[in-house]
Amino acid sequence: MQHSSPSAEMPLAGVKVLELGSLIAGPYATALLAQFGAEVIKIEPPGLGDPLRKWRKLHEGTSLWWYTQSRNKKSVTLDLKSEEGQEIVRKLAGDADIVVENFRPGTLEKWGIGWEQLSAINPNLIMVRISGYGQTGPASQKPGFAAIAECMGGLRHVTGYPDRAPVRAGISLGDTLASLYGTLGALMAMHHLKVNGGKGQYIDVALYEAVFAVMESLIPEYAKTGHVRERTGSALPGIVPSNTYLCRDGKYVAIAGNGDGIFRRLMTAIGRPDLAEDPALAHNDGRARQTELLDGVIGDWTAANDLETVVRTMNEASVPCGPIYTAADIMNDAHFQARDMLQTHTLPDGSDICLPGIVPKLSATPGRTQWLGPELGQHTQEVLDSIGVTAEQLEKLRQAGLA
Repeated sequence: MQHSSPSAEMPLAGVKVLELGSLIAGPYATALLAQFGAEVIKIEPPGLGDPLRKWRKLHEGTSLWWYTQSRNKKSVTLDLKSEEGQEIVRKLAGDADIVVENFRPGTLEKWGIGWEQLSAINPNLIMVRISGYGQTGPASQKPGFAAIAECMGGLRHVTGYPDRAPVRAGISLGDTLASLYGTLGALMAMHHLKVNGGKGQYIDVALYEAVFAVMESLIPEYAKTGHVRERTGSALPGIVPSNTYLCRDGKYVAIAGNGDGIFRRLMTAIGRPDLAEDPALAHNDGRARQTELLDGVIGDWTAANDLETVVRTMNEASVPCGPIYTAADIMNDAHFQARDMLQTHTLPDGSDICLPGIVPKLSATPGRTQWLGPELGQHTQEVLDSIGVTAEQLEKLRQAGLA
């Protein structure tokens, strides 16, 4: 398990980011920036901090998720509902390049630290605003979580089997998609500011729109033909063959033989050269009309072979395939290890923790984990000292429960 050189330059070194938010959508966006060298100052409420600290599996009272999502960030405790906290945010924003927030629209404006207020202080400021439904529109004031966004954006309706209720992915996909769009927007805005000058701007990211944006041909197909895409289980409708098949040993394998040349190699490998050379199946549109036939042929072959044989045969034929990995499979996979995607770090109690590696991989300025998710308020004194808050002033804020 190799790590990036601690002396390697990171591409966002010198960029200052102020995070106002909690849980996933906003904090995951800043996590991406922090992993590539940005100084991310995370504001957390005094006392319990970000609720993510207590989500899912805990170790010594702290979420294991927290350690990865908040790595490289600086934790500052501050009551944003207080005038004192709001004034400190204004000072921090005055020296920031990017502010990321995921409150319900209007919340920061109510506290006097919204876009208009902060951009007036710092005209070059870039602000990423992530919310359930966006900053405008009739639904903007509704509370929104990823689970609802995935439904509204069209993803949930096409996920699962047609004879059962729609199912969700096992992660908060809507949040992470919105984070990626927010990060992309911030970097584009930074480029525009650098190349074209002018002023900063805000990026309005809605969770449901982030999901909707990856729905491929869902809308053009309906608008032009009236076709409503439905749930199709493990298959990919209209792209054939591409499905999950049961092997003799009870394990499943995914096989994607939907390229024209790949299809011919697949059919030859499983002993069906007749189908490989059938002109009616030479291209995807013809194969799509024979989906049931082809899935049956492939399924019969996998059912007669164990998973290891299936994977080996497909690899030898250069047909994309693979088993359905669990976390245990990932941890033991040589490719994950060779690609530095499993990184061992040390928790505060001295025990080890394995974190996912950094994505994407930059050849000259790679990202890296500098430290794990911090203790609550670990950097409060350091950060506030940088904007002129004295130790005595900080102590008064703490005594008042504001920091």
